[in-house]
Amino acid sequence: MELPAGLREHPFSYRITSAGEVRVVRDGRSIVTVRGAAARKLAAQLGSDDARDQQLLARATGNYKRGNERGASAR
Repeated sequence: MELPAGLREHPFSYRITSAGEVRVVRDGRSIVTVRGAAARKLAAQLGSDDARDQQLLARATGNYKRGNERGASAR
């Protein structure tokens, strides 16, 4: 899977805490902390493939392109 340029240049990182939270970090800043059932589901999916992890983390933060950004800025 090919990563978008933004994810290649500034990838997300994450840490799973002892409390089961998933803390998502980008460029040294904490972006979001996922808790509860959503954290357990996300943690179970992370770690198998870096490109897939980046997509999952982008979706968890809400920082996920939907395909319409370029067209909107050109108008």
